[in-house]
Amino acid sequence: MSPIENKSEKDIFRDTPVRFLGYANEVGEAFRSLVKPVVVKFSYVVAFGYVAADSVDKGLKESRKTHANDTEKTKKVAIAAVDTVLWQTFASVLIPGFTINRFCYFTNIILQKSTKLPTTMRKWTVTALGLATIPFIVHPIDSFVEEAMNKTARKVYNQ
Repeated sequence: MSPIENKSEKDIFRDTPVRFLGYANEVGEAFRSLVKPVVVKFSYVVAFGYVAADSVDKGLKESRKTHANDTEKTKKVAIAAVDTVLWQTFASVLIPGFTINRFCYFTNIILQKSTKLPTTMRKWTVTALGLATIPFIVHPIDSFVEEAMNKTARKVYNQ
């Protein structure tokens, strides 16, 4: 969670089922072997739409706060929006999407070489295993991105 967030109010993008929209691309990646590429691409549109909406929300919330002057306000709003874009892009879209993509890819290879499952059954098995993996990768990836941002980007703009 960004240090600029106020936890006293419920955050619709982080504390409700809306958060799952950020994982649409992981679901798309899990289904990659069963659906047309356009469906997977659309899942990324949904996930990046979630990132954009959360970023705008955080910027607007910051803009409603009292600031010392307009320069300070502009800086704080930009930091809130940029921090959210970075965090959500890495924690909700890029790293989990890549992780599920590679998990499904290698699972398919392993099943192809080690079983005699029919192609359709193998693809459904890969999809089911990919979907089952999503809940296990969320927290570690979120924690990793949080720590990485605290050691990099946030050091730059929170000076």
